[in-house]
Amino acid sequence: MKSLLIQNGMVAHEGELKRWDVLCENGKIAAVGTGLDADGAEVIDAAGMLVAPGFIDAHTHGAAGVDVNAADEDGLRKIAAFFATQGTTAFCASILTDTDETTRRCLAAIQTVRSERGSGAQLLGAHLEGPFLAKEYKGAMPEYLLREGDAALLRRWQSEFPGVIAYITVSPEVPGVVEMIREIAEDVPVAIGHSGADYETAMNAIRAGSRCVTHTFNAMRLFHQHEPAIMGAALESDCFCEAICDGRHLHPGTVRMLIKCKGIDHVMAVTDSIMAAGLPDGHYKLGVNDVVVVDGDAKLADTGVRAGSTLTTGQALQNLVRFTGRPAQEVLPMLTQNPARALRIDDRKGSIDAGKDADIVLLDAQTLDVRRTIACGVSVYEA
Repeated sequence: MKSLLIQNGMVAHEGELKRWDVLCENGKIAAVGTGLDADGAEVIDAAGMLVAPGFIDAHTHGAAGVDVNAADEDGLRKIAAFFATQGTTAFCASILTDTDETTRRCLAAIQTVRSERGSGAQLLGAHLEGPFLAKEYKGAMPEYLLREGDAALLRRWQSEFPGVIAYITVSPEVPGVVEMIREIAEDVPVAIGHSGADYETAMNAIRAGSRCVTHTFNAMRLFHQHEPAIMGAALESDCFCEAICDGRHLHPGTVRMLIKCKGIDHVMAVTDSIMAAGLPDGHYKLGVNDVVVVDGDAKLADTGVRAGSTLTTGQALQNLVRFTGRPAQEVLPMLTQNPARALRIDDRKGSIDAGKDADIVLLDAQTLDVRRTIACGVSVYEA
């Protein structure tokens, strides 16, 4: 693997900009500092660019014409290649609630691709969005496939596909789910969502080990001064809160309020994208659902309920800067460090530090357009 030396850029690090060089060797960041040199390294001139950690998308159902629930290995690779064009260097493939057969087929495909490097964003594993979800807040989930908490079922999937399940969303009020969280939270990062849980039930789920909240404000019971509900628990606790920053799922003022309440270090930007991301308006699928995209807005064909998004991480960064008025280096942790911490992979991803994976995106310093993406030390996209 060729060594890379990135010079003359401004490196985003802990909310600040540093005039550093970055040396990448054998897929890792070997050194960060000034005046670095390495014999034989490919030198990348990053003048006029912001050098940022690669984006991590913990929640996405597809892109570029590929739906995760229908994807084979080549389909997952196509998603990964497209994500690299948007600055994403790592992602979880979100499996919408489906049959056991389909879920296992998806897990098998993810198991194969997650070990691959060098052709696009790294596939971290699966995000199971269900099936342990509340029918009243099902969103795009097929109601007939939802079920009560069942740690034994999850253990069977884990046994058949070791290490593949990287993240799971559950609803606290569903019978057996809080007990399930207690059993699995040490092994799998758990998010709560698609939920009408009351405050106490939601807080019990958090005490049991849930560490995230899925697409905060969306598909959940909202706050009332006498009944704070799951929304109140999300805002009060130290959970990481997912946010879909496309301007449709959340008003810009709502994004600012969420950051104000949680602090910028506990908000994780996700796309919740579907197969229509990167493509024009039209008819698409999300799991078993028919979806219509009009003006970039994805909705279920039969009910008009919003069904994921067409957002990309590159667009999310630009939106966050516009929504908040903050410089890019301040909001970047929501796409990098925070999801890494939420997924418990911050020992190897999420920041530009020696010893971590060489996951780096070069952004135009003025427009924040993605110019180059490096995943695990390999240049996987160049504009």
